[in-house]
Amino acid sequence: MFYHNISPVLAEIGPFSIRYYGLIFALGLLVSFLIIRHLAKKRQLPLSSRDFDELLILGTVAVVVGARLGHIISSWGYYSDNPAQIIAVWNGGMAFHGGFIGLVIAGYLFAKRKRLAFYDIADIAVIPVALALAFGRIANFINGEFYGTPTGLPWGVKFQGVEGFRHPVQIYEAIKTFFIFVVLWQLQKKKLPKGTVFWTFVFLYGSIRFVLEFLKDEVAVPDYAFGLTWGQFWSIPMLIVGGYMLWKLLKSFSKGEGLKASLAKAGMSK
Repeated sequence: MFYHNISPVLAEIGPFSIRYYGLIFALGLLVSFLIIRHLAKKRQLPLSSRDFDELLILGTVAVVVGARLGHIISSWGYYSDNPAQIIAVWNGGMAFHGGFIGLVIAGYLFAKRKRLAFYDIADIAVIPVALALAFGRIANFINGEFYGTPTGLPWGVKFQGVEGFRHPVQIYEAIKTFFIFVVLWQLQKKKLPKGTVFWTFVFLYGSIRFVLEFLKDEVAVPDYAFGLTWGQFWSIPMLIVGGYMLWKLLKSFSKGEGLKASLAKAGMSK
């Protein structure tokens, strides 16, 4: 078992402090930008260096604002009593679902402005997003936030100020998003309908996140309604809509492939 005594502060310079959370968040954005740029060039999307800079700025602002607003809404009881903490992003507190909605909106507006199909951007953007989310969960672990329920398993973690050993749900979620990243990376190499990678991300994230939320402590993550956490509540539409869209895309794709095979066979018989 592990005793968590990691300080969230890497270094202090006068009144300023450098936190692991901020550094990891910045690293996630940088890696995401590089991967998107690589995949966009690989798919020969008509984007210039200036376009990539614009996408980076737009995406960063959308993620930060959306994720912060999502967290504030889900923890309004705390922030209504501590309004000064609303802008204290460096202390942690970013909700994935809010950030994802912000990113989707930003991607849609960017694609429309550049006269690209939304899926041209979405299919490559969700790949590094999965990787960045894994980094983010590691940052949550360092901060000692969003810990799990009590456990007697060998890898249980004793967080400071928390009774007993807990499931390191942050690490479970990091493994989850690393897994999703690998799946998406393999899918993008295959000839599949546009939108398949995007909706695979939505479905996998929503379904796995829903299950893992059961291991989160209700004190660290207060229930929202009907015994569900905010993470579970917002994951339900992700797994339903994601599953339906995947089924729809792959069904039409299989029909198209069947038609191509039939035509090819008819051509060979002539």
